[in-house]
Amino acid sequence: MSPMPRRAQPPLSPLPDLPPLRRMLLKISGEALMGKSSSGIAMDAVARIASDIKLVRERKQEVCLVIGGGNIYRGLAGAAEGMERSTADYMGMLATVMNALAMQNGLEQLGVDTRVLSAIPMTSVCEPYVRRRALRHIEKERVVILAAGTGNPFFSTDTAAVLRAAELNCDVLLKGTKVDGVYSADPHTDKAAQHYQRLRYYDVLEKDLRVMDMAAVSLARDNKIPILVFSIRAKHALLNVLDGKGKATIVQ
Repeated sequence: MSPMPRRAQPPLSPLPDLPPLRRMLLKISGEALMGKSSSGIAMDAVARIASDIKLVRERKQEVCLVIGGGNIYRGLAGAAEGMERSTADYMGMLATVMNALAMQNGLEQLGVDTRVLSAIPMTSVCEPYVRRRALRHIEKERVVILAAGTGNPFFSTDTAAVLRAAELNCDVLLKGTKVDGVYSADPHTDKAAQHYQRLRYYDVLEKDLRVMDMAAVSLARDNKIPILVFSIRAKHALLNVLDGKGKATIVQ
């Protein structure tokens, strides 16, 4: 009887105190797709992020993706201007589907097999989100883009990202933003703002640091999902942070 083939071991994490990063969920803001524009989708920005994701996939690491919709429409902004909150939030969810389709296009132009799964069914353009279906796509080495948030108003895409990371058994949640980690204040307006290299979930909640909304941080804490916050604006930013290079903040 021939011996059972040994399964490939996950790559060791280059980041201290984190588990081996076989599967990760990347959460990026809609603003990351704007590039140098003031709104909308800049395909050069999409191509840059897609190229980074392809490099990660070539290392046999699995990637799930959640993208915000703030570059097209932000539900909170609509509600602040008098729109009914639920309607505004649903419009924001539709914006995330547009971003997901743009990212799918960018990835597939690079030869990366991709599926978009939406929490709001719209079968003409993407698949409905079903957890077991998403897991099957991941097993088939596809990048899974999770659109339309949780499918419910009053929940941010940050909360949706943590929820999907928990459902899909991700080892870490990577939050790509416009700043290189978490600061004590806005570093663009306060030059004395302190950069945090490490934080506990409790610190984020107690100090109200706005890494993510409080519901998202609490959900990550309850499910023991580490959050790595970094800037996604530079080329190869994702690869660099996975290799432990550059500034970032680990919340765990």
